[in-house]
Amino acid sequence: MRADRLVSLVLLLRQHGRLSAAALARELEVSTRTVLRDIEALSAAGVPVYAERGRHGGFALLPGFRTELTGLNHDEALALLVAGSRRGAQAFGLGPALASAMRKVVDALPESYGATAAGAAQRLLIDPETDLLSRRLAADEVPDGIVTEVRRAVFAGHKLRIHYAAVDQTPRWRTVDPIGLVTVRDQGYLLATRSGADRTYRLSRVLAAEELAEPAQRPDRVDLDRAWQERSARFRTGGDQVTVLVRVDPARRGDLVDTALAVRAEEADADGRLRLEVTFQDSRHAEWALWHLATNAEALAPQWLRNSLRNRAAAIATCYGVSS
Repeated sequence: MRADRLVSLVLLLRQHGRLSAAALARELEVSTRTVLRDIEALSAAGVPVYAERGRHGGFALLPGFRTELTGLNHDEALALLVAGSRRGAQAFGLGPALASAMRKVVDALPESYGATAAGAAQRLLIDPETDLLSRRLAADEVPDGIVTEVRRAVFAGHKLRIHYAAVDQTPRWRTVDPIGLVTVRDQGYLLATRSGADRTYRLSRVLAAEELAEPAQRPDRVDLDRAWQERSARFRTGGDQVTVLVRVDPARRGDLVDTALAVRAEEADADGRLRLEVTFQDSRHAEWALWHLATNAEALAPQWLRNSLRNRAAAIATCYGVSS
């Protein structure tokens, strides 16, 4: 662990030229006393690090101290830097490790590629935190200790014990055989089996995790992309699905279709609106989708959905009615 920190310290000095002990401590997430001890260790090991006194002083390396990574062309370096800018690693607790790896990549690039690749990477943005309407994209928050324990069990091929809070259920402990980890729109999932049956667990609902010493019962190789596709298909075709007849403004058809599980029938009405028969995962899913389309869509059937939407609209109208 300390060796990794020493390498990161050297790379930070290489990239910034000069940094104070306080700045290094912030970057490395340690105390200034630890930074000073690390500086002493580097000097003792022959790394040419020196201190500059004064108001704008700090620590720096003698010019020319670097290593170079050969074999990478400009586009390969750019691809690594862009990949390093993505937030997917956060879902698996690898954010700090990714930042450290990117520092090493930038530092090791030949002079001719380093500056241009880093500059080009700044002009590409992947998966920003908000969309054009300033809506914040929700990302799962999973404690580092939990995701680290889950990740270790996945990589080591050991059984995993998790305290899991399923929707509308009391949290309880489960022992599973982990297969792999998947991140979708900054939401992390654990693919596993339990008593031989496929299971998918959302990491944000794992309240505690413990890697066990017992080997997991799983195949040596796995096509994770195929496994995810198969489980997604089963999810879309399972549960308490409902079919709804909807009239929708053609301009909002895409919003309806993107939300629904499937479109079973479609035809145009005389007034230009579209009449669709669509399937939703359950009643809450149907009500949520139609409510967000407001007057751009009308649920024609079933009647319980019309009643639910009417009651919700009436409650909103009462809330914003004229005050006495």
